[in-house]
Amino acid sequence: MHFDRYNYLASIDYKIYVFYSQGPKGRIEKMVSYEKVENSPAIYNLAFGDIDPATGLMSDRNTTDNGDRDTVLTTVADTVSDFSDHHNKPMIYIVGSTLSRTRLYQMSITKIYEEIASFYIVQGYREGQWEIFQKNVNYEAFVVQKK
Repeated sequence: MHFDRYNYLASIDYKIYVFYSQGPKGRIEKMVSYEKVENSPAIYNLAFGDIDPATGLMSDRNTTDNGDRDTVLTTVADTVSDFSDHHNKPMIYIVGSTLSRTRLYQMSITKIYEEIASFYIVQGYREGQWEIFQKNVNYEAFVVQKK
Protein backbone atom coordinates (compact mmCIF):
# COMPACT_ATOMS: atom_id res chain seq x y z
CA MET A 1 0.00 0.00 0.00
CA HIS A 2 1.16 3.52 -0.77
CA PHE A 3 0.35 6.29 1.67
CA ASP A 4 0.77 9.97 0.94
CA ARG A 5 3.07 11.85 3.28
CA TYR A 6 4.51 15.30 3.60
CA ASN A 7 8.19 16.14 3.21
CA TYR A 8 9.78 17.07 6.51
CA LEU A 9 12.96 18.63 7.83
CA ALA A 10 14.88 16.98 10.66
CA SER A 11 17.09 18.67 13.23
CA ILE A 12 20.81 17.84 13.22
CA ASP A 13 20.30 15.32 16.06
CA TYR A 14 17.18 13.81 14.43
CA LYS A 15 15.04 14.52 17.49
CA ILE A 16 12.82 17.22 16.01
CA TYR A 17 10.95 17.04 12.71
CA VAL A 18 8.97 19.84 11.11
CA PHE A 19 6.53 19.68 8.20
CA TYR A 20 3.49 21.53 6.86
CA SER A 21 -0.10 20.32 6.65
CA GLN A 22 -1.83 21.67 3.57
CA GLY A 23 -5.62 21.86 3.33
CA PRO A 24 -8.74 24.03 3.43
CA LYS A 25 -7.52 25.82 6.55
CA GLY A 26 -4.24 26.72 4.90
CA ARG A 27 -0.63 25.76 5.52
CA ILE A 28 -0.15 24.67 9.14
CA GLU A 29 3.28 24.00 10.60
CA LYS A 30 3.55 20.72 12.53
CA MET A 31 6.28 19.31 14.75
CA VAL A 32 7.23 15.84 15.92
CA SER A 33 9.75 15.63 18.75
CA TYR A 34 11.43 12.76 20.52
CA GLU A 35 12.56 13.08 24.14
CA LYS A 36 14.47 10.39 25.99
CA VAL A 37 12.57 9.25 29.09
CA GLU A 38 14.56 6.11 29.95
CA ASN A 39 18.18 5.12 29.40
CA SER A 40 18.22 1.35 29.71
CA PRO A 41 16.49 0.28 27.61
CA ALA A 42 16.41 3.48 25.58
CA ILE A 43 12.85 4.78 25.49
CA TYR A 44 11.80 8.01 23.82
CA ASN A 45 8.47 9.80 24.10
CA LEU A 46 6.96 10.93 20.81
CA ALA A 47 5.28 14.33 21.02
CA PHE A 48 3.37 15.77 18.08
CA GLY A 49 1.37 18.89 17.42
CA ASP A 50 0.95 22.25 15.73
CA ILE A 51 3.52 25.00 16.05
CA ASP A 52 1.95 28.20 17.34
CA PRO A 53 3.03 30.92 14.86
CA ALA A 54 3.04 33.57 17.60
CA THR A 55 5.22 31.70 20.10
CA GLY A 56 7.01 29.07 18.02
CA LEU A 57 6.00 26.49 20.62
CA MET A 58 4.34 23.18 19.88
CA SER A 59 0.83 22.47 21.16
CA ASP A 60 -0.55 18.94 21.18
CA ARG A 61 -4.04 20.21 22.10
CA ASN A 62 -5.03 21.91 18.82
CA THR A 63 -7.48 20.30 16.45
CA THR A 64 -6.90 21.79 13.02
CA ASP A 65 -9.22 19.62 10.88
CA ASN A 66 -7.29 20.47 7.73
CA GLY A 67 -8.71 17.48 5.84
CA ASP A 68 -5.39 15.61 5.69
CA ARG A 69 -5.39 13.50 8.87
CA ASP A 70 -4.12 10.32 7.22
CA THR A 71 -1.33 12.17 5.40
CA VAL A 72 -0.29 13.87 8.66
CA LEU A 73 -0.31 10.58 10.61
CA THR A 74 1.64 8.83 7.84
CA THR A 75 4.21 11.62 7.98
CA VAL A 76 4.52 11.24 11.76
CA ALA A 77 4.96 7.47 11.30
CA ASP A 78 7.66 8.11 8.71
CA THR A 79 9.58 10.19 11.27
CA VAL A 80 9.46 7.19 13.63
CA SER A 81 11.35 5.16 11.04
CA ASP A 82 13.89 7.92 10.38
CA PHE A 83 14.40 8.62 14.09
CA SER A 84 14.82 4.89 14.81
CA ASP A 85 17.46 4.53 12.13
CA HIS A 86 19.47 7.42 13.58
CA HIS A 87 19.15 6.36 17.24
CA ASN A 88 19.90 2.63 17.24
CA LYS A 89 16.26 1.49 17.13
CA PRO A 90 15.04 2.62 20.57
CA MET A 91 11.59 1.97 21.98
CA ILE A 92 9.22 4.82 21.19
CA TYR A 93 6.39 5.56 23.61
CA ILE A 94 3.19 6.93 22.04
CA VAL A 95 0.10 8.21 23.82
CA GLY A 96 -2.38 10.85 22.76
CA SER A 97 -2.90 14.08 24.66
CA THR A 98 -6.53 12.99 25.03
CA LEU A 99 -8.30 9.63 25.12
CA SER A 100 -9.81 10.30 21.69
CA ARG A 101 -6.37 10.95 20.21
CA THR A 102 -5.00 7.74 21.73
CA ARG A 103 -7.96 5.96 20.15
CA LEU A 104 -7.18 7.62 16.80
CA TYR A 105 -3.59 6.38 17.03
CA GLN A 106 -4.85 2.89 17.79
CA MET A 107 -7.18 2.94 14.78
CA SER A 108 -4.29 4.10 12.60
CA ILE A 109 -2.02 1.33 13.87
CA THR A 110 -4.78 -1.24 13.34
CA LYS A 111 -5.35 -0.02 9.78
CA ILE A 112 -1.76 -0.76 8.72
CA TYR A 113 -0.75 -3.33 11.33
CA GLU A 114 -0.03 -6.16 8.86
CA GLU A 115 2.36 -3.89 6.98
CA ILE A 116 4.20 -2.52 10.01
CA ALA A 117 4.36 -5.79 11.98
CA SER A 118 7.11 -7.10 9.71
CA PHE A 119 9.27 -4.05 10.52
CA TYR A 120 8.22 -3.12 14.07
CA ILE A 121 7.44 -4.73 17.38
CA VAL A 122 4.25 -3.01 18.53
CA GLN A 123 3.05 -3.26 22.11
CA GLY A 124 -0.05 -1.90 23.80
CA TYR A 125 -0.54 -1.00 27.45
CA ARG A 126 -3.72 -1.97 29.29
CA GLU A 127 -4.68 -3.03 32.78
CA GLY A 128 -1.19 -2.25 34.07
CA GLN A 129 0.61 -4.52 31.58
CA TRP A 130 2.39 -4.31 28.25
CA GLU A 131 1.42 -6.89 25.63
CA ILE A 132 1.93 -7.51 21.93
CA PHE A 133 -0.55 -5.35 20.05
CA GLN A 134 -3.82 -7.03 19.18
CA LYS A 135 -6.62 -5.69 17.04
CA ASN A 136 -9.95 -5.00 18.76
CA VAL A 137 -8.33 -4.42 22.15
CA ASN A 138 -8.41 -0.92 23.65
CA TYR A 139 -5.02 0.32 24.82
CA GLU A 140 -3.98 3.27 26.96
CA ALA A 141 -0.58 3.74 25.26
CA PHE A 142 1.75 2.12 22.75
CA VAL A 143 5.42 1.33 22.32
CA VAL A 144 6.95 0.66 18.92
CA GLN A 145 10.45 -0.54 18.19
CA LYS A 146 12.03 -1.17 14.83
CA LYS A 147 13.18 -4.78 14.43
